[in-house]
Amino acid sequence: MKEIKGNNYTLFFKDEGYNKLYKHIQSENYSTIFIHVDNNTNIHCLKVFLKQIPTIDYKTIVSKSGEENKNINSSISIWEKLSTSNGDRKSLIINLGGGVVGDIGGFVASTFKRGISYINIPTTLLSMVDASIGGKTGIDLGVLKNQVGTFYDPKMVLIDPLYLDTLHESELISGYAEIFKHSIISDLNFFNKLISQENSIDFKSLEIIKNSINIKNNIVLKDRQELKERKALNFGHTLGHAIESVFLKNNKKLLHGEAIAIGIILAAFISNKIFDFPIEKLKIIKNHILKFFNKVDFNKSEIDSIIKLLVHDKKNSHGKVNFILLKDIAEPMYDIKVENSLIIQSFNYYSS
Repeated sequence: MKEIKGNNYTLFFKDEGYNKLYKHIQSENYSTIFIHVDNNTNIHCLKVFLKQIPTIDYKTIVSKSGEENKNINSSISIWEKLSTSNGDRKSLIINLGGGVVGDIGGFVASTFKRGISYINIPTTLLSMVDASIGGKTGIDLGVLKNQVGTFYDPKMVLIDPLYLDTLHESELISGYAEIFKHSIISDLNFFNKLISQENSIDFKSLEIIKNSINIKNNIVLKDRQELKERKALNFGHTLGHAIESVFLKNNKKLLHGEAIAIGIILAAFISNKIFDFPIEKLKIIKNHILKFFNKVDFNKSEIDSIIKLLVHDKKNSHGKVNFILLKDIAEPMYDIKVENSLIIQSFNYYSS
């Protein structure tokens, strides 16, 4: 498989992707090309990219790295840099970075001059299999994740595992949480394969990355606006995002995948209690996740704060908190109400 078709764009891989990118730039005759990086990808990834397309004429925009900087202030800074650098409606933004770079860069592109073109080149495993796919852009409001954003497709996405060599192992493991989630919600064979290979999983495997991308892309093709099927991608995220937000507020920062991994265990437990999700598969999920992710301690105050934050989840409506749960592997259940007492039980199960 050399490419994957998205809604209004194509995902390309490695060498072919750079060739397609170069041809696209030549054919579109962009007025200005901006390469958007953060503090880290400016140092570690930009030089890798420029080796592939050395003749590109560009200007660099550097954002501050980290989820805490995925906000309106960073967006304003990029808008101002675009404006002072004579950016116009024929400009192109190339987002070279992880999920934060892609989310902010896509959001800025969707709003500057009422919409300019952008391309995603994800440099983390998490952004390769998740954030760069599906046309969602967005920023946080304080510690509340992705409260402001748009659906706005890139012109293309370029996936090159070479950038993964720049990552710490913890970042690779963080990305694996989304890969494992994709298998849980959609593909029993992929789930069984990951479980059977848990002692020898290659997080940089292009085959695993493509399998994961295919799962998310096929779901998005069915439901771009998240009216039903796409909601399944939020399995583990209702509590996972709240955990991430509370820890960010308390300066006990968790990587996104670390928080989502916890959320997956919690949601699987709740699924067992409400839909009789098989107990043996619940145990497999918990044991598999804890093989890669260290267990995190929660005190009562943190759990209370997490539950209070659930009201801000994007899937909610009419003041009701909606969970994505499972009847079985690859059998998601949508918009399920969950009692707080059961959420507390799920934390007890996680900690046991």
